[in-house]
Amino acid sequence: MTIEQIIVIAVVQGITEFLPISSSGHLILIPNIMNWPDQGQFVDVMVHLGTLLAVLIYFWRDVWRITLGGLELFKGKVTDEGRLAIYILLGTIPAVAFGLFLKKMGFAALDRNVAVVAWNTIIYGLLMLVADMVGPQTRTMSNMTLKSALIIGVAQALALIPGTSRSGVTMTAARFLGFTRPDSARFSFLLGIPAIAGAGVLTVGDALASGDTVTMDAVYCAGLTFLAGLAAIAFLMALVKRVSFLPYVLYRMVLGGFLLVMIYT
Repeated sequence: MTIEQIIVIAVVQGITEFLPISSSGHLILIPNIMNWPDQGQFVDVMVHLGTLLAVLIYFWRDVWRITLGGLELFKGKVTDEGRLAIYILLGTIPAVAFGLFLKKMGFAALDRNVAVVAWNTIIYGLLMLVADMVGPQTRTMSNMTLKSALIIGVAQALALIPGTSRSGVTMTAARFLGFTRPDSARFSFLLGIPAIAGAGVLTVGDALASGDTVTMDAVYCAGLTFLAGLAAIAFLMALVKRVSFLPYVLYRMVLGGFLLVMIYT
């Protein structure tokens, strides 16, 4: 990989993982648009782990409190943070189950299908627009219930299909349920921690089994992605307090339309 490819992949992943515009879709598109060789599965894994570290650092207070709450459960003490830990773990199950289903059924080809990216970019962008228009902003994370967490978790499972956007589809589900934009984003990021970590571990095994090796290019990508991810989280958390999701919807429409034109003409 050239230094230009490393920088572009890292910055794009760091930004798009947290903005609701699909990181996996962009990782697929970069080599197609730039005429670069595909960066490979292992690089994709490493940049996702870079974004995971960014979430852990940015939300370290939440992560620490939830971890302590989870440990209190083993002592028989149920706290608000303990309940949230349970909700996050149970909300992760749909993504794990759907991921195993896709792998068992042999749908791995979806991972590099540009047409799938294009249509999902548009469809889920429209759903985001509807959710943000009709969803009231009356609930916060203190109002999170098991039912709500499972619904958002099911939505997260759909993000295994490229072009959907994990952060986008989970925030969309949360907005349909009436959560405020800031708390929709906050729960989305916290819910993504075990999902990103689990997917990273599994995919590392697959990558190594297929002959991929750890390279310094992948390490550099992970480090740069971490820095870009921190900046993207801070930007999004500040923006959702002030404006709607419309800018992201418009971006998805333009990107999806461009891809459809590129594919079908």
